[in-house]
Amino acid sequence: MSGRLKRLVDRLRLSTGLARRWFFLEANVLEVRNLAMLKKAMGWARDPNLDFDHLRRFEFLEDLNDRRLRDAEVIGAGCANGEPKIIVEIGTGRGHATALMARNAPQAVVHTVNIPPEEIGSGGKFVTTGLGREEIGSFYRELGLANVRQILANTARWSPDVGPIDVAFIDGCHDADFVYCDTCKILDRCRPGSLVLWHDFSLRHAAVYHWIAAVCDGVERLYRKRRLRGPILHVQDSWVGLYRVP
Repeated sequence: MSGRLKRLVDRLRLSTGLARRWFFLEANVLEVRNLAMLKKAMGWARDPNLDFDHLRRFEFLEDLNDRRLRDAEVIGAGCANGEPKIIVEIGTGRGHATALMARNAPQAVVHTVNIPPEEIGSGGKFVTTGLGREEIGSFYRELGLANVRQILANTARWSPDVGPIDVAFIDGCHDADFVYCDTCKILDRCRPGSLVLWHDFSLRHAAVYHWIAAVCDGVERLYRKRRLRGPILHVQDSWVGLYRVP
């Protein structure tokens, strides 16, 4: 089937409602066995610094199969390789991922965005439990990391004022609309070779956790709107999808 004919068939499937929910993700997500294989696929040489006690804790069923550690391997390796200068994180929380990125890319500035506590009710449906201002980013501040810029903003009205973005980690509101719009804003500031990572992204778990399904819906829409081209790599047992801008 020619490329043009395939695109016509895809459009017909979508317009008639016959397409599977994650038609494009099923065709573009590549499962990667482990960090060593991810490094081969990406042409990376450096292992990430994973010297954080919380990565090895088991507190919830969601932590099965060392999920926290697998997530950190992907995020940390993305920052440890390629000498990124500008990193953007959407969804600071207490700042665990912020610290991971800042430590693995000491030459970079990590711009991390979190919704202000007073605006949580105006955000989307799938949001992390609201934190007070003093709790947002508390973990990275306790470590004394100086290469972090904290931003308090609702991403529905916020746009990155930095660029080009080398690495972006999207872990804010998990509603499909937010995932789609947040990613579009990031992609507008990326360059060829930039990395975009989504947390709570896993086709294997989308039928189990509704917020993961919502993230997958948002990323699926990015393919349908032709904002993404090419594969997303997903390390087994992680909840992180990794995309390199072509």
